[in-house]
Amino acid sequence: MRVLVVNHVTLDGVLQGPGRPDEDTRDGFRHGGWAQQAANAPEITTALSERMGNRFSWLFGRRSYEDMLGHWNEVGGPFKDGLNQTTKYVASSSPDINLPWPNSILLSGDVPAAVSALREQPGGNLVIMGSGQLIRSLVPHALVDELFLMIHPVVLGSGRRLFGPT
Repeated sequence: MRVLVVNHVTLDGVLQGPGRPDEDTRDGFRHGGWAQQAANAPEITTALSERMGNRFSWLFGRRSYEDMLGHWNEVGGPFKDGLNQTTKYVASSSPDINLPWPNSILLSGDVPAAVSALREQPGGNLVIMGSGQLIRSLVPHALVDELFLMIHPVVLGSGRRLFGPT
């Protein structure tokens, strides 16, 4: 399997809260929803589908898993079924977290080693969306095969960044 990172980022590297105003308000972040309009463009949907491929699994950090699945299971729609039906690997430092959605598998302890083992298995992509802390933990171990970043012509000046100080 290959590890593919798919994320919206700003020109200044922010990936925090691209989808909704209330998505991630940590540290007083007030710019949520900055990618909302562009994220629904048919060109982006097509590019994502082509890049992710037909056979893929999700790889999330715990926070992204809880937010994304919690949101889509509440609002419904076609993305809900796709999230629930696809295998989801969830990285967490806590071995005791609850994974309430179907097809969810916990990766705890040495997460880079667990991801390295997953990469050795046959199959499609392991797709990471959101999950900045997880991405930053995998990059030093050369465990990210591709970064597919949708860079928006926006400078927010604050917020958690994909790389560098968070």
